[in-house]
Amino acid sequence: MKISLDTITKHNYEAVCELEVTDEQEDYVASNTWSLVEAAYNPEYSVRAIYANDEPVGFFMWVQASPHKISIWRFMVDKKHQQKSIGRIALGLALQEIKRAPGLEEIEICYNPGNPVAKRFYSSFGFEEVGMAPDGEDMLALIRL
Repeated sequence: MKISLDTITKHNYEAVCELEVTDEQEDYVASNTWSLVEAAYNPEYSVRAIYANDEPVGFFMWVQASPHKISIWRFMVDKKHQQKSIGRIALGLALQEIKRAPGLEEIEICYNPGNPVAKRFYSSFGFEEVGMAPDGEDMLALIRL
């Protein structure tokens, strides 16, 4: 299976909008449709479709939060494609792309602090927990370059 990150265009946005997470994950992930609307009106937002072979199976959105920091705001894999290492490969590809940003010093991500699977997953890529996000609900983790 070939995993890639691709641009979202008029030819694939509907398929990306139709991707779904499990019922248990719905409270933790914004809809792809809403994320695409946000990105359409904010030039510092970047979006990518995660493809497995020729099929969109997931979604990423990251934001240039400051001249030196990029925040991963959205990351999802469709419920039919979870548990296949697609997310692990896709996050690796996204981090490769993000790290090419000039002047980048930090990459951040937030996740539910009660989710030990997320903590292990993100720490395996070098994210280190730095405390709760300003909203007080999510754990903030950083990769410092």
